[in-house]
Amino acid sequence: MRERFLLALMVGFSPVGFAEELNFASTDWPCWRGAKRDGIASGDSPPPTEWSETKNVIWKQPVPGRGHGSVTVVGNQVLLAAAEHDSQTQSVLCFDRDTGRSLWKAKIHQGRFVKRMNKKATLASSTMASDGERFFISFLNGGAVYTSAISREGEILWQTKITEYKVHQGYGSSPAVYRSLVIVSADNKKAGCIAGLERKTGKIVWKTQRARKPNYASPVIHHIHGRDQLLFSGTNLVSSFDPMTGETIWEIKGATTECVTTMPTNGDLVFTSGGYPRNHVSAIRADGSGTVVWENSVRVYVPSMIVHKGYLYAVTDAGIAVCWKSDTGKEMWKGRLGGTFSSSLVLAGDLFYAANESGKTFIFEATPGKFTLRAENTLGNEVFATPTFSGGRIYQRVAHMIGNQRREMLYCIGLK
Repeated sequence: MRERFLLALMVGFSPVGFAEELNFASTDWPCWRGAKRDGIASGDSPPPTEWSETKNVIWKQPVPGRGHGSVTVVGNQVLLAAAEHDSQTQSVLCFDRDTGRSLWKAKIHQGRFVKRMNKKATLASSTMASDGERFFISFLNGGAVYTSAISREGEILWQTKITEYKVHQGYGSSPAVYRSLVIVSADNKKAGCIAGLERKTGKIVWKTQRARKPNYASPVIHHIHGRDQLLFSGTNLVSSFDPMTGETIWEIKGATTECVTTMPTNGDLVFTSGGYPRNHVSAIRADGSGTVVWENSVRVYVPSMIVHKGYLYAVTDAGIAVCWKSDTGKEMWKGRLGGTFSSSLVLAGDLFYAANESGKTFIFEATPGKFTLRAENTLGNEVFATPTFSGGRIYQRVAHMIGNQRREMLYCIGLK
């Protein structure tokens, strides 16, 4: 056990909850928001700051259908979810990391597609999580949410119905791996819940019912105040659960009804944001005291934030980059990027990468002194998925408009 813990530290992988056989290389990106669940890439190789359709593209591959889930990278495999409306197929696609060659395609669901959703929603908006042996994905299909486990060879190992689901905007929560469990969420107006499933069998170990309200956040586990906490925001609450049992550790009013972002932490405070029925960013002490340390009315509804060296960084939905002092909420600076944002921030080295919905990625410095924009790159006509950073490469899901046809492409961007 001690050897595994040390290996996790050596490769830069957070040991929180990743005990017992869960070891990844520093160049892996095994789940939503990365190995440390904070949106920060490992510093082993710097990614490029310039690219185009013809510059620094190592490979590209067409992606069928439509999806907004991000890429998961484990070993030599690059994976993402897709939903093809013509055939009504929800699938997991696997590509070779070095060449982009298609390795396999696993069909998870066939038919029963939901028709009415927000125009920005898709039926493949979840990002896969991996435990090194399996991949886990959640799909909304036929009025319910299902979580499936897929082997490294593309075989469906198990599938578990999590809950009935009434669509308000759509579904996009991503699974989180914790020790022997995979943890999933499905807040909705009919039968919201968070559940912990056995990774090996899909058996539901615990299930916590939630308020019957729409919400789109993903569960995240952080080690704060001496213990692992499963943190979740939305339905007007900020909640902390024991990730192994689902028992509530603490819960306070400190969020709006609908949240999308995944909470980061500075080791003492957790930071929530939302956009309906009001805009908010708040800092909450995660010790069970119920203390809201600071709050503002900035609209950071969809793009997740990042904490770095004592400061909280965000990009608003309307395209404004902001830096606050994390412990006080003091605004250090803000700078206009431009466009509308759904993709979340990623930090690589001392640079933030932020892609707007029109396909332009802005790169700016991670410093509280002033806003400094370093570069802008445009690829395609549409980006909703958050790019994945792994081993000095960027994996970006992009849509091109060819006439009236929308075509998705997966790009591997890196220095040649």
